[in-house]
Amino acid sequence: MTESSRITRRLRSSISRRSALKGIGAAGAAGLVAGPGFVRYAQAQSSEPIRIGFQAHRTGIGAAYGRWYEKTTAAAVKAINDGGGINGRPIEIITEDDGTDAKRGAEVVEKFANQHKVDIVYGTLFSHVVIASSPVAGELKIPYYVVSEGHHVASTKMNRYVFQPGITDVKSQIQSTAPWITANVGKKVTQIFPDFAFGHDHRDYLPPALEAEGAEVVAQIAIPPTETSFTKYFPQIPTDTDVIYHVMVGPAVLTFVKELGEFFGSGGPQLFGFIDSLEAVDINSPGLEFLEGSHFWEGCPRYAQENDSDAMKAYREAVGLDENGAAVGDPNDVSTAAHMFGCWETLYVIKQAMEAADYRGPDDRAKLVEATEALTEFPEGPEHPQGDKIFNGKIHQCFGHQNISKVENGRLNVVHRTSIEDGLYEPEGDYTTMPL
Repeated sequence: MTESSRITRRLRSSISRRSALKGIGAAGAAGLVAGPGFVRYAQAQSSEPIRIGFQAHRTGIGAAYGRWYEKTTAAAVKAINDGGGINGRPIEIITEDDGTDAKRGAEVVEKFANQHKVDIVYGTLFSHVVIASSPVAGELKIPYYVVSEGHHVASTKMNRYVFQPGITDVKSQIQSTAPWITANVGKKVTQIFPDFAFGHDHRDYLPPALEAEGAEVVAQIAIPPTETSFTKYFPQIPTDTDVIYHVMVGPAVLTFVKELGEFFGSGGPQLFGFIDSLEAVDINSPGLEFLEGSHFWEGCPRYAQENDSDAMKAYREAVGLDENGAAVGDPNDVSTAAHMFGCWETLYVIKQAMEAADYRGPDDRAKLVEATEALTEFPEGPEHPQGDKIFNGKIHQCFGHQNISKVENGRLNVVHRTSIEDGLYEPEGDYTTMPL
């Protein structure tokens, strides 16, 4: 049995325990139904919404993501509320702009807890904001569900109140895709990455993943995420590079990709990009023709695929995506499809955990933390359209499938989908041993 198989078996072993706990909860609920006055009590409870503080990147370098995170959140909340809400109560979203700024992000979490009196905080993407905000969530003992994909949560360097249950982390993504890169693109790799926590995950985890496959990173080039011109960095790329592995974020990503093409023309190294370099950017923009034939990692495919499940089709319709991954009715409003699905799935994880905990209000936050930690598997379906996932409660992190897509005739077509086992790794700690 491989190490990945052993990890999978351990993660799945507690599913029967969780099923038993849910059965006990259902039996208890059945007993309450028979009690006098329960219907009036339930109606009183259901009239009070569950208030979720949405920490949104409305401005700053994450604004494109923030816009689509809001659209996805609104669609998921509508679907959940139309289905009866959570424990018979509707969700109410209270949104605050964190400016994609670390200091402001921490202030927003405190405002949610002390001024808005929300039940939980949710939604953050950029890793520097998550890292700055997490201590505040821990101090205030308010559950903080992020949709960030950095390794900071899974590293167990945050605290017990911080979860990343609806999107995979960079370490897992890299571990899953490195064998394919080595076998299909090249073995001498130059990395270009943003110089902050998210980019540092790529910097730290790609070299060992490639070395395990007989490849190597020959250079690493860090670029400030607020940079607006990139050509000056490209002469640092060694001449023996056969693959440029690029991941860039921020409002200048289109400039980055265009300048990369202008610098190399048609004779440069092969390209493997994380779609972050092209999120919210039309792949058919003038100057991007050189991307034809190159490959990208995608968490969730931007373009509709021939084998899309009914759940994926329903999700895309609910969020308002056309066949090309732009807003229905506005082809210029290109989505951040590879990341925003995590908002939909995280909200459904919150629903599942709150129902398992029989969550009634802030006094039940510790129970909610424990109920989330007890989750183990998320089957593919309407609640998890991107695919099935395993959740490791010890590190508060889910593991799922990754997609590698090729630019063909001006669209992204998925050519490889990894298994969950490809991205599993040993936990680096255990949040469940920390006090609540």
